[in-house]
Amino acid sequence: MRLIRKILRFSLCLIALNIQSQEVPPIQVFTPQDYNAEDQNWSVSQSENDFIYVANNKGLLEYNGAYWQLYESPNNDILRSVHVVEGRIYSGGYMDFGFWTKNEYGGLFYKSLTKNKTFKIKEDEEFWGIIDIEGFILFQSLDRIYIYNALDESVRVIESESRINKMYKVNETIYFQKNGVGVFKIENGKEVFVTSYLSTDNIEIINIFDNQNTLLFLTKEDGFYEFQNNKVKKCNYAENDLSNVSLYSSTKLRDGSFMLGTISNGIIQLDNKGNTILKINKSSGLSNNTVLSIKEDADGNVWLGLDNGVNVINLNSPYKVYKDKQGTLGTIYASVKTNENLYLGTNQGLFYKTLDSQSSFKFVSGTEGQVWFLKILQGTLFCGHDKGTFIINKDRAQKISEEKGTWKIKEIEGKPNLLIQGNYRGLSILEKITNNEWQYRNKINGFDISSRYIEFSGVNEVLVSHEHKGVYKIEIDSTYTNVLNYKKIAVKQGVKSSIAKFNNSIYYSYKEGVYRYNEDKQWFEKDSLLSTFLSQEKYLSGKLINDKKGDRLWGFNNNEIIYIETGKLSNKPDVNTISIPSKLRSNKTGFEDLLNLGDGNYLFGTTDGYFIINLNKLQQNSDKIYLNEVSYGSFHSELVPIDLNKEDLELSNKNNSLKFKYSVTDYDKLSSSKYQYRLLGIYDEWSAWSTDSEVFFENLPYGSYSFEARAITGGVVTNNVLSYTFSIDKPWYLKPLAITLYVLSFLFLALITQYLNIRYYKKQKHKLIEKKGRELELKQLENQRQLMEFKNENLQLDIENKNRELGIATMNLVKRNEFLNTIKEELSRGKSLDDFKKVIKLINSNLNDTNDWKLFEEAFNNVDKDFMKKVKSLHPSITPNDLRLCAYLRLNLSSKEIAPLLNISHKSVEVKRYRLRKKMGLDHEQSLTNYILEI
Repeated sequence: MRLIRKILRFSLCLIALNIQSQEVPPIQVFTPQDYNAEDQNWSVSQSENDFIYVANNKGLLEYNGAYWQLYESPNNDILRSVHVVEGRIYSGGYMDFGFWTKNEYGGLFYKSLTKNKTFKIKEDEEFWGIIDIEGFILFQSLDRIYIYNALDESVRVIESESRINKMYKVNETIYFQKNGVGVFKIENGKEVFVTSYLSTDNIEIINIFDNQNTLLFLTKEDGFYEFQNNKVKKCNYAENDLSNVSLYSSTKLRDGSFMLGTISNGIIQLDNKGNTILKINKSSGLSNNTVLSIKEDADGNVWLGLDNGVNVINLNSPYKVYKDKQGTLGTIYASVKTNENLYLGTNQGLFYKTLDSQSSFKFVSGTEGQVWFLKILQGTLFCGHDKGTFIINKDRAQKISEEKGTWKIKEIEGKPNLLIQGNYRGLSILEKITNNEWQYRNKINGFDISSRYIEFSGVNEVLVSHEHKGVYKIEIDSTYTNVLNYKKIAVKQGVKSSIAKFNNSIYYSYKEGVYRYNEDKQWFEKDSLLSTFLSQEKYLSGKLINDKKGDRLWGFNNNEIIYIETGKLSNKPDVNTISIPSKLRSNKTGFEDLLNLGDGNYLFGTTDGYFIINLNKLQQNSDKIYLNEVSYGSFHSELVPIDLNKEDLELSNKNNSLKFKYSVTDYDKLSSSKYQYRLLGIYDEWSAWSTDSEVFFENLPYGSYSFEARAITGGVVTNNVLSYTFSIDKPWYLKPLAITLYVLSFLFLALITQYLNIRYYKKQKHKLIEKKGRELELKQLENQRQLMEFKNENLQLDIENKNRELGIATMNLVKRNEFLNTIKEELSRGKSLDDFKKVIKLINSNLNDTNDWKLFEEAFNNVDKDFMKKVKSLHPSITPNDLRLCAYLRLNLSSKEIAPLLNISHKSVEVKRYRLRKKMGLDHEQSLTNYILEI
């Protein structure tokens, strides 16, 4: 195991020797897939609105800061050169040259200058250079120079019997080199010989520069030469860097420095005295080492047309980037600067290099593994490591503590010989034994929780933050041996949270905001100002870093780096933001590292190196937003471009879907442009910020609209708001003619409706009258029916009364007759019949009294007046006595009950019944009583 460790250490040392260190400006890389064209890019130019144009093998490329657009050359051949002059994009290629201009739709269209002219292009002639001077445009091929007059469109030709290598412009003078002949200049449209030196030696001149009243000739493989007083002498500009390279392109930047493009070694920048400032190749950020063209844009960015892609170097950027492409360093967690060296603590170990040099990073032996902490305390560099604590002396590491996982080390106020450190399992103490010697003294007993963040809140009082458990307040004894007491403070724990002390206040930061510790109340209170910048919506990390040297407190959110400074005129802190999104920062979230390098420079560790910000060079420049294209169409149809110059555009209702494309010409890699828009007339509020540089409105209702858009770059809103006004016509069914037709139709319908209503209501009135008549008749009938029912009820009552009276009378007769018969019988039994004859005669007269029968008959007829008639009609032969028997049978009286009424015996009644049956012709089986009841 020890052997493996030794081999690993030795390997890291060997690898570290090859870690080439160079901090370079940010480089934006565009691949052929990004711009959708071919690899090689021969020339770069910029228009007045800051758009970039590139001559590519497949045609002309346009870049507006948001997206690339390819315009293929008319003959589908390679473009070798491009140059923008006053709104015209001149280009040259295979057997053709001409210019492109913007049409009314925002696109480009091409006009050739070689067609229908008095000259004829040579076979296979290609145009490699374009220069403008005094209203003339010069196109250079390998055989000729064509001078185009933009005013009268005339063309003059300068012939060359030998190859023309390149054409150069110096102080409004055009120079060119004839291969093997010499250098010439153009005066009055004619070539004038300058010198034959270099050319006779077949030394190819790449460019010619002005240099304090002299000319500097930059050659392809032999460096710089100075031409003065018709003499040429070799210059010693960057001899070491230029001795073994072959140059292809170059330019002189506005600051007087030279940017040189090589065939296989990337770029080299020299100052105006010839000293090397910068070298960048593929290993340090370029996508290709062959630089075919160089162009400095209006903002000082350097555009490189490469053999494979297009790169932009943000030369004036406040940022410098170190990229560890081999991954040897690993992710940076800590950094520190001594008087001599820069140290980086990573997940691979500790590395260092000589400060402010191009030297390589070297590995500090014995520090393999995770480094958490680096800081100089009392003149000694301490390294907190996964394995313990180390003291670093240049390239040597001395382990002084075996306590695993040293997160942090802090000084203890009033105890200069002691240091407290937070470890994986609590707190421990380091003790100074001599001036420069430290040793591990003891673990503080009574607290075993991981202590990544520690801050003193008072004498012998420490706050410890743990992202999963929360914040603890710990009281330690005066000897820093034991914990006397600890408690958890009432504040939510949060992943990637931290505490930090700034201006004597302790701040706690997590996803719900920033809180300040109130020592009197012993809890955290929300800081409303700082929380707005580190709020939940923007939250990325709660890591806070106190930069005591710069008196700043740093924080990090999703889109910005924030630093807080003490107010110059008040105690209220000043909050500053650096707009750089987290995806561009590429650091380890929750483990962000920051180092003050001095002079406003800060180093930020990333997962693959680091970048440096110079706060003094941060500029709040405001860019301009451009409207590039507006197109319209109907629902789900193909869109058609609109004339951008046309104001107050009116669209038909059918074409109510519009797309807007816009952009900001900001080419800084580390500042992301975002856009907002609104459509006044339907969406009056600004949209949320978005990186999308186009918006599509589909199926808009008719009305007047004003589209507005703005952008924010580097935290600064554009200095203009683009506006485009248009209107969508009403649909045909809402136009005046249609409305007139609607009104007429409505009136006609109203008249028809009125007529129909009158007719309807007449019918309804007639129906109603008929209905009321019928209802009245029905009501009358109902009344009659009710009256009849009432009469029937009364009649029924009368009948019932008569029946009762008849029944009563009948019963009275029966009882009377029975009584009289009884008396009669009793008298008949008397001894002297003569004595009772008069009485019996009187009784018989009462028994046979016809008045009783008449009274009975009248009562019976009142109840059943038609019965007697029906019986006589059915049986005319019956006698009155028979009718009298029928009446009694009708009353359902028995023979026994009838006998007294007829004053006959029961047997006689039966005889009468028999005779009556015969008169009625009834069958033997048929009941006489039932028959009479049914009549």
